[in-house]
Amino acid sequence: MKVLKFGGAAVISTESFHKMKEIVLNEKESVVVVVSAVHGITDSLLQAAVYAASFSSEYQTELSEIRTCHLNLINQLFDKNEAKERNNEFENLFSELERYIKGISMVGELTPALQDRILSFGERFIWQIVSHYLPNAVPIDALKVIHTDDNFGKANVDLASTEEAIREACTNIVGIPVVAGFIASSSNGNITTLGRGGSDYTASLFASALEVEMLEIWSSVDGFMTADPEVVDQAYTIERLSYAEAMELSHFGAKVLYPPSIIPIYKKRIPVHIRNISNSEATGTIISDSGKNGIDKPVKGISSIRGISLMTVQGMGMVGVTGISSRLFGALANEKINIILISQASSENSISIAIESQQAQKAEQALSNEFDNEIRTGMINKIVIEKDLSIVAIVGEHMKHSPGIAGKLFHTLGKNGINVIAIAQGASELNLSWVIADHDLAKTLNVAHESFFLSPFNDLNVFIVGTGRVSKHLLGQITQQQDKLLHEKRLRLRITGITNSRKMFLSRDGILLSNWNEILDSKGQKAELSSFVEQMKAMNLQNSIFVDCTAGEAPVEFYKTVLENNISIVAANKIAASSSYESYAGLKKMAALRGVKFLIETNVGAGLPVINTLNDLVNSGDKVIKIEAVLSGTLNFIFNVVSKEIPLSKAIAMARDKGYTEPDPRIDLCGRDVVRKLVILAREAGYQLEQSDVEIKSFLPEKYFNGEADSFLKDVEAFDDEFGVVAEKAASEGKRMRFVARFDKTGASVGIESVPPGHPFYELEGSNNVFLFTTDRYNQYPMIIKGYGAGAEVTAAGVFADIIRVSNI
Repeated sequence: MKVLKFGGAAVISTESFHKMKEIVLNEKESVVVVVSAVHGITDSLLQAAVYAASFSSEYQTELSEIRTCHLNLINQLFDKNEAKERNNEFENLFSELERYIKGISMVGELTPALQDRILSFGERFIWQIVSHYLPNAVPIDALKVIHTDDNFGKANVDLASTEEAIREACTNIVGIPVVAGFIASSSNGNITTLGRGGSDYTASLFASALEVEMLEIWSSVDGFMTADPEVVDQAYTIERLSYAEAMELSHFGAKVLYPPSIIPIYKKRIPVHIRNISNSEATGTIISDSGKNGIDKPVKGISSIRGISLMTVQGMGMVGVTGISSRLFGALANEKINIILISQASSENSISIAIESQQAQKAEQALSNEFDNEIRTGMINKIVIEKDLSIVAIVGEHMKHSPGIAGKLFHTLGKNGINVIAIAQGASELNLSWVIADHDLAKTLNVAHESFFLSPFNDLNVFIVGTGRVSKHLLGQITQQQDKLLHEKRLRLRITGITNSRKMFLSRDGILLSNWNEILDSKGQKAELSSFVEQMKAMNLQNSIFVDCTAGEAPVEFYKTVLENNISIVAANKIAASSSYESYAGLKKMAALRGVKFLIETNVGAGLPVINTLNDLVNSGDKVIKIEAVLSGTLNFIFNVVSKEIPLSKAIAMARDKGYTEPDPRIDLCGRDVVRKLVILAREAGYQLEQSDVEIKSFLPEKYFNGEADSFLKDVEAFDDEFGVVAEKAASEGKRMRFVARFDKTGASVGIESVPPGHPFYELEGSNNVFLFTTDRYNQYPMIIKGYGAGAEVTAAGVFADIIRVSNI
C-alpha cells in the first residue's frame, strides 16, 4: 500500500489533474490520496481575511478570483451535466466561506480560530473536486480523523487517537480513499490547521497509521536539492537522504518537506519518495533509514533561512550562575517564540539565539522583562539585536567521520570576505550552521556548494579593465579555452564585467564573448571606474578577479579597496608593484590578510615564468644574490634590427607597429620601464628597492624626452647617425648591444652594454628577454630564463595563466 500526496502544483490545471489521475491509476497496489489546496489559494484566503478585518472591500476581489479558479477547473474536468452538479456543490461550500469573510468585515476582527477555519476552505474545495474526479474515489473527512488541540495555526496532533481514527476510517474501503491535507479538528469541535505545509503531515499520519510501504509526495520540484536552485545554478537533486538529514535540511529552510511530517514515518521506518508532477521521469529523492547511495559525500546539502534576527544576552553576571538559560528559554516559550539556532560562549558570559525577525520585538520585550533586575544592576548588558541576517546550514551524516569540514568551510568563507556572526554545531556533527548578513547569502551558498564538491565545477568571475590589444587577445584566448577548462578542469570562467575609457558593462550571468565588444558598445553605460568597482563589489560574487590590462594610474588607485573586499587582482599594469615600496608592501599584506591573490607575473617578461620562479626560490629558502637581465623586449628588438639599412628611428617605429612598445614609446626608450621591472624583481626577491635607487644610463639624450609624444619619432631621426656610429662600432668588434639591468649588493643600474659572443645575452633574437639569477643554490651556474618577453599575445597568455592560478586548479 502507498500514500500519494499531491501538492498545490498537482491540482492547478487540467493537465496536472490528468497527470495525477494517470499516476494514481497506474499504481498496481492500493493507494490513499492526500490533496493540498490549489497553489496560491491559501495565500489568497488569508489575504481576503486580512482585507476584511481591515474593512477593505478588496476582499471581494480575492474571493472572486478564488471562486473563478475553482469553477474553471470544474467546468474543464467534468462534462456539462456533472459540472453543473459539482458547481452547485462548490457554490454551497463557497457561500459558507463568504458568510465568514463578510462577518469579519463587519466586526473588523480575525481571531486565530477563525483564521484556521477560513484557511481550511482551500483544501476542502479541492477535496470535493478530486473526490468526484478520480474513479472509485472514497472521500475521507480529515476533520473527523485528524485530532488536535486548539493551538491554532500549528495545532498539535493527538497521535494515538488520530492513528486509531484513520485505521477505522480506512478499514474495508473498496476504492481509493481521498483526504484533504492540512486541516484537522480539536476535541472542542474547532477546525484547526497543521501549519503551512501541513498536507505533508496529513500524508505522513496516514502512512504511519496504515503502515504503508511508501509515502510518495508529488510536488513542483524534483526533490531535495543540494542548495536553493534559484540562488545556486549548479544545485542538483539529492538522490537519497536519511530521515535525520531530511529533517535538518527541512528545518533550515529547504521547503520540500514539512519538518513535523518526518516524525511519524521515521518511527515506522516508512520510506518517502519526493517526486515532480511535471517531471515524473526524474528520479527524485528517497528518504529512508540510512539515506546511503554508494560512497556518501560528507555534506549532502546546504539550506538557508532569510529574515533572521540574532539576539544576544551578555554580561559577566551570567558566568557560573545556574538557571540563566532556563529563564531565557522559558521567557521565550511563554511568548510562543520559536528559537531556530543557539550559540553560547564556553565562558558562559553570552548566549545568542536566532529567531524570525517578525518576532524580534516581542522577544526583546520578553527578555528585558525577565532580566530586568540583572540589567538594572549591570550584571547583564542591554539585550542586543542584530537584524537583516540569514542562517546557512550544511547537513550530512558523514560529516562526523570527516575531519576538517569546519576548517575547510570557514577558510572558504573568509577567503571570499564573508563574515560569520555566530556558529552552532551539535555533538552529532550532523549539521553545522552559521549566521551571516543577508547580503552575503547568495555568495555564501555558492562558495559553500562549490567548496564541498557539490558543484560539478568551480566558478571564476572576471572583471576586466581595459579593452586594448592585451585585453582583446586575452578575451580571444579565454573564448578558445572555455569549454576545455569546463570539461577537463571543472572550471567555469565567466567574464562578468568589462570597462574601457568610454563604456562599461557588468552582468552577473556573464558576458557573451563571441560579441563582447558589440555588447559593450550597445548595452554599456558611460564608463566611470569608481562606479565599475562599486558595482563589482555590490555583485558580491564568489571567486571574483579584478584584471587590470591597462598601463595607467587610474585603476591602481582602486587596488586597495578591491583587495579589502576579498577580490583577487591580476595586473599586467606595472605601476602598483613599482611604486613606493610602502604601497607595494601594503597591497601584498592586504592580499595575504584577505586570503586573496595579487598576481603580477606579466609585469616582467610578459608571459615568461619569471616572477613565479623567483617566488619559488625565495619561498623554498634560497637567497637571491644577483640579478642580471635584458628586461626590455622592445629595446632588444630595436637593437637587433638597427643596421646601416634600418636607422634607430625606423627601428622604433617598427617596434611600435608590432605592439612591442608602450603607447608612448619614450617610456621604453628612456629606460624607465626597465627600471620598474628591475625594482619589481628585486622586491619579489625580498629587497626593499625604490626606483630612485636605480642608476639610469640612457642612450638617448634628455632633449628627446621633453617634446610631444606625437612628434617624437620625427625628432629622433636627428639622432640616427650618432647612434649608428655606436651600433657600427659594436658590430665591428663582433659584439651586440643590449640594454642590461643589474642588481646586487653594490646597487642597481640599467644601461646599454656591448656583449661579446658566448655571453648569455649575446644570442638574443627579436624581442626576447633573458634573466640570470645568481643565488646561494645557483651560484657557480646562475639560473637562466629566456624567451619571448614582449607583445600583446604573450602578455595576454601570462594574464590568463595568472587568472587560472587564482582558482588553484
